[in-house]
Amino acid sequence: MGFRGYHAGMDVSDKRGGRTLLASVLLSAPGPLVLGLGLLVGSSTTQIADFVRRTVELAATVVSWCVFRSTAGLPVDDEKRVRLEHRVDICVGIAMLVSGVAMGSLAVIGLIRPSERGNVLPALIIAILGVVSNGILALNYAAANAKTPNDVLKAQKALYRTKTVVDGCVCGALVAVILVSGNIARFADFAGGLAVTAVLCVNGIKLLSNAPKTSASIGGG
Repeated sequence: MGFRGYHAGMDVSDKRGGRTLLASVLLSAPGPLVLGLGLLVGSSTTQIADFVRRTVELAATVVSWCVFRSTAGLPVDDEKRVRLEHRVDICVGIAMLVSGVAMGSLAVIGLIRPSERGNVLPALIIAILGVVSNGILALNYAAANAKTPNDVLKAQKALYRTKTVVDGCVCGALVAVILVSGNIARFADFAGGLAVTAVLCVNGIKLLSNAPKTSASIGGG
């Protein structure tokens, strides 16, 4: 389907969903690129974990955008649409689980082998911006999905709502690291990492657990 045909088959709500997906891709794309270039000159556990997390989340968002475009205008019960939306749920769910494992590993390594934290203020600012931007995208996905229910938008709403909560947990942990010191800061950092891991894994498992139901509905149809 060409770009013009893609827009012709969409109503106002679908166009909003498509624009939100495209904005998500464009906003997420620089992250893995910048972190990947950073790994060429020096690597750390934090950089590697963040690179993995952002890369799999970007991949899931790109897949979601492609599926949304290819199924625009198709009936809700169309077999192709249901099958592709089912795959989006799996991609986003796996992205959340991989991100959760990466962040959990980082938290454990940070507790076992503590290192100098340095200035965490830039990271706090980025996390605050993440809460704002991801929160706005999550609200846009929710609004678009409320007007025209769509499994792709629903999965992205779950992903960006989770990313908003994750950045909120990071903000809390970094504030604690700034305000306290020693073992208290170390365990606050670890607790923040565990909270992030729990949120990502629980939501990832929730999405994946819905996938068999979708698959069954295709076979039953």
